[in-house]
Amino acid sequence: MRVVGLPKSFYQLSKRTPAQLTLKAQDRMRWVSGWNRLRQRGVTASEAAEALGLSRCSLYRWDKALREEGPAGLVDKSRRPKRVRRPTWTVELARSVLKLREEYPRWGKDKLAPLLRDKGWEVSTSMVGRILTRLKARGVLKEPPRDGISARRRTRPRPYGVRKPREYQVIEPGDIVQVDTLDVRPLPGMVLKHFTARDMVSRWDVLEVHTRATSTLAARFLESMRRRFPFPIKAVQVDGGSEFMADFETACQKFDIKLFILPPRSPKLNGHVERAQRTHTEEFYELYDGELDVSTLNRALLKWEQIYDTFRPHHSLDGLTPLQYLLQCHPSLVPSNLSHMY
Repeated sequence: MRVVGLPKSFYQLSKRTPAQLTLKAQDRMRWVSGWNRLRQRGVTASEAAEALGLSRCSLYRWDKALREEGPAGLVDKSRRPKRVRRPTWTVELARSVLKLREEYPRWGKDKLAPLLRDKGWEVSTSMVGRILTRLKARGVLKEPPRDGISARRRTRPRPYGVRKPREYQVIEPGDIVQVDTLDVRPLPGMVLKHFTARDMVSRWDVLEVHTRATSTLAARFLESMRRRFPFPIKAVQVDGGSEFMADFETACQKFDIKLFILPPRSPKLNGHVERAQRTHTEEFYELYDGELDVSTLNRALLKWEQIYDTFRPHHSLDGLTPLQYLLQCHPSLVPSNLSHMY
């Protein structure tokens, strides 16, 4: 009887358990396979790697791992160092840190370290921090619960407004209209509240001025926006000012307009309307010499709004006016007659 033996590599592989390949390992196996096929057709290793958009060094490393370890060699291994740092402090020092921290629960390493050194311990601030971290990880040190008493201003709950979802896309006019207020001081001791609404796509603006910035007046401004924008408003983005709460939020919900609230201290996220406020300050308020009562000022502001939206060229629109841009790029959104809005 003739006995035929199999290669040694077969017996080695048979002892291994099937590898549970991750998606990344499966991708690497396909890349290595494609790279090798290209090389078999006469393509150089560098050209094949460039065609796949991958590093040649990585492909060589994966190919070697696949030959020596099989598919399991393509799975990411732990990057944990072979030698990790061991605690160098004593149990007595850890107990002293714990006792001092329990006595002063809100004090961190910067305050505890000098107190420990005053007691004779030779300890650095960073070591105290590492001891605190280790005590928390073991569950020995527990942070005191917050009781809700804070000197910081609390954020009011918003029944309708939310943060803008990351997946929300601005594609057409009306997808997001940024709204903000500006303090206008034409005379010493006189403060007017200027409202600006700016469409992010068409740069169409709606302007209004009031003596105060309240949620009731902001809701009235929303009605002006709905009348004077030539397209429907799908979403409004505002900061966390009180004028954009209460009545304004209710009005947005009533008209089925999404309300996006900016995070605190992030005016750059409302950059379109912030830049528009500067333009209206420089080109209207600094040149205006008429009466300063609100009704007269709003009539003049409405004329400026018409010039701004239908006559003034915009650098951001490649020299077009917002109206020209709408007629060229979104003609279906423009009503046949815009005169009713002015």
